[in-house]
Parts: sequence; structure tokens; C-alpha cells
Amino acid sequence: MMKRKAIPRAVRRLVRERARRRCEYCQHPDSLTTAPYVCEHVLPRAKGAGDTPDELAWSCPYCNGHKNVKTHARDPQSNRLIRLFNPRRQKWSQHFAWSDDYLHIVGLTATGRATIEALKLNREELVNLRGVSLLSGNHPPRGQ
Repeated sequence: MMKRKAIPRAVRRLVRERARRRCEYCQHPDSLTTAPYVCEHVLPRAKGAGDTPDELAWSCPYCNGHKNVKTHARDPQSNRLIRLFNPRRQKWSQHFAWSDDYLHIVGLTATGRATIEALKLNREELVNLRGVSLLSGNHPPRGQ
């Protein structure tokens, strides 16, 4: 089996800082977890993606694991197959918003709703972490 070439440190740093050290999907900060974040391929390597900053997103391991090689998912409202959110081409705030209590991500569009379902952006442990982060002043993310 051929070993994959590691993403260069400088590229990882650029991707991490561009994302303000938050998962570009669930918005959880990498400083409040013990699990290492990854440079996630927005378009999976299996579908031709490379390792340039324009093809990578900063992702928590849970969103990355749920996304895997998915590029589409069903919108729970229309049941149509929809392309998942692409943090390189789309703005988070155009597809997602925070619930009134800031604990859940709400889909504003079919893309948002499909991505929430596919990546489990409101999984129980993450909602619990948002509650603790809210109390400590680390949530919601600034600028949202």
C-alpha cells in the first residue's frame, strides 16, 4: 500500500489560522479539546483532491469522520440530494445560524440542513460542550 505524503507544516498552519483555530463545520475551537484537528480535504482525495490550501479545511476529528468521502447528503426537509457545505467556496453564516440559546446549529438552506445531518453538527456531546463553552465565555464564536 502506498503511503500518503503528509501535508506540509506551513500549509497546516495556514489552514488552521485561516479558520481561526475552529472546526470550519461545527465551529468548535481546537483549544478546547484533546483530540487533534486535521486538515480535511473538502473534496476527498479519492475524488481527485490535492493538498493545496484551497482544497483543505480545518476540521475536528468528529466532523471529519462523519464527512469521510461524502460530498452530498439528503436535505431532511425536501429529501433532495444536496452538495455539502464547502468552507472554501461558501460562507458559514449564509447556510447556518445559532439557535436562540446558542447550543444548536440551525440550517438556513438546503446545504446547511444536509450538512448538519450528514456531519452530525448537533451531536449530543458537542451540544454539551457548547453549553460549557457558553458559560465560560468561549461560545459563540466571535464574528458570528
